[in-house]
Amino acid sequence: MSFQVFHSLDELRAQAAPAAITIGNFDGVHRGHQLLFDRTQAAARGGGWVSTALTFAPHPARILKPDRAPRLLSTLEQRLGWMRAAGLDRAVVLPFTRELSESEPEEFARRILAEGLAARLVVVGDNFRFGRGASGDVETLRRLGERFGFATGIVPGLIIRGVTVSSSAIRALVEQGQVARAARLLGRPYGLSGVVVAGFGIGRTQTVPTLNLNTAAEILPSPGVYVTTVLDLAGARRWPSVTNVGFRPTFGGQSLTIESFLLAGYDGVQPERIRVEFHRRLREERAFPDAEALKAQILRDVARAQGWHRRAAAWTRASVSHSFEKV
Repeated sequence: MSFQVFHSLDELRAQAAPAAITIGNFDGVHRGHQLLFDRTQAAARGGGWVSTALTFAPHPARILKPDRAPRLLSTLEQRLGWMRAAGLDRAVVLPFTRELSESEPEEFARRILAEGLAARLVVVGDNFRFGRGASGDVETLRRLGERFGFATGIVPGLIIRGVTVSSSAIRALVEQGQVARAARLLGRPYGLSGVVVAGFGIGRTQTVPTLNLNTAAEILPSPGVYVTTVLDLAGARRWPSVTNVGFRPTFGGQSLTIESFLLAGYDGVQPERIRVEFHRRLREERAFPDAEALKAQILRDVARAQGWHRRAAAWTRASVSHSFEKV
């Protein structure tokens, strides 16, 4: 079954089928979300049901508390892509409105889960809340499921190295520049996608040439220099890189830029759309006396980034070899 996306219960009605469902905003689709997907898929296979993620757009806080709504780690398009990659059968994206937010827990369980989605199992985290004023919790869901014909699976929060995995924790880590820790919680490097734009010509003439990223991402790593990988979104090309996020203080810059130096250059034409994935923070951004001093530091940053990429490649080769030995 190929992955399908539905944007209303009416659209879904023609293809209604008994389903195992997980519910959430799934911002970032981190390892906790991935665990919910895994449990949902396993149950769906066992029951002969359709594995389904139910999510909402826009984020509920943007309707209910716009002044306190979080900036997001991912777009809806990215979340759907990760759901597809996780192997789910379908996603249902319901418009989040004030009317929906006023639904009592009983109405939500009956109209949306039981009647609209033909739920046989609903899998949620142990902190799940739903219904008007977030008045329903997991025990409410369990009781309503018994009334309306679906079981409830409750998954405890995932803890990694003493940190409970959550979108808010990952947002904080990225904004603090702790991208390696954020990657552990995400299960992948945090990345920024966008178009390559013209820079100020300083790198080409005075330091090192870079690809300059213009992104609409809402969460940016704190200013600094990072070990990164650049991916060409139009093809399969990827390059180890080192990236500066910041204001170019050596040259009196006023606007934030994201500039990536490819450690091996690129073959063929310059990519037009890229994704920059952040692996490790090397240092904070700072001003240097002149362009030559900055270039010397960049070369030291490059050497450290090359060492990181060599170690990562060696670890990957060793992991693959070990996997084959176990077969």
